[in-house]
Amino acid sequence: MSTIQDLKYKFNRFNAFEKIIAINIVVFIIGQLIKVFARTGNPLSYLSLPSSFSNFLYKPWSIITYGFAHYGFFHILLNLLVLYFISRMLLNLFRPKMALNIYLLGIIVGGLAFLFVYNVLPKGFIINAPPLVGASAGISALLIFLGAYMPETEVRLVFFNIKLKYIAIALVAMDILGLFGWNQGGNVAHLGGALLGYFYAIKLKEGKDIGSGFERAMDTVAGWFKPKSNLKTVHRNKPKGTYAGKTKEEFQTFNDQKKVDLILDKISKSGYESLTAEEKEFLFKAGKK
Repeated sequence: MSTIQDLKYKFNRFNAFEKIIAINIVVFIIGQLIKVFARTGNPLSYLSLPSSFSNFLYKPWSIITYGFAHYGFFHILLNLLVLYFISRMLLNLFRPKMALNIYLLGIIVGGLAFLFVYNVLPKGFIINAPPLVGASAGISALLIFLGAYMPETEVRLVFFNIKLKYIAIALVAMDILGLFGWNQGGNVAHLGGALLGYFYAIKLKEGKDIGSGFERAMDTVAGWFKPKSNLKTVHRNKPKGTYAGKTKEEFQTFNDQKKVDLILDKISKSGYESLTAEEKEFLFKAGKK
């Protein structure tokens, strides 16, 4: 197997967020190489989100691509480390596509908040707004989502445990204070992502996944790039079962989802450590489906 084939094989085995992390790293390395050999000061300007709405109209793709561009080593290092650890928790508890919805929608809403504040609010509000880059808005969406959906759940931070709701409150407070600092545009984007994460969690508790439409749109776009198959699809009539119109497999899936919901409620009330070994194993297997 050639090196390229080997890398492609390993990439395909990554989960959704590991692929995002890999893409961020590759983009960063390419940007640094261009900067060194082409001697340009802003090699990723094609991906960054401009503060001016008129400039944004010429590069609308930047509302998403800015989240995959980083200029500084410590900027990308911190972002990707946090994304890696928080994604592991998310993928054990929620559908991978739903977690991806929250992340990408956080980036989009963060970018829209950035554009809104710079172009609609009085000019004195943001003193300096360079083009926006970084995955922080999407990461904020994920962290605030967890803090709002399961606020009483505790996580380990080096030497002590802390509830997710306190992490969420601290992050929002830091971003609000940051509005008066040097990275005003970035903090506006963080707050936009945080708002999306909070709203997503509240609606999900009510039984509504607000990212379902976005998910269908992304599936449609992804389908454009899948190779066409010449095989004909054979449609068979569904067997009629005795499970209220559902097949045995559909009924089992329904029951499994109900069990996952009960376990998540238990985590929200008593924390992850309150789960039995069987419940943890079931939740882990369910997250892999």
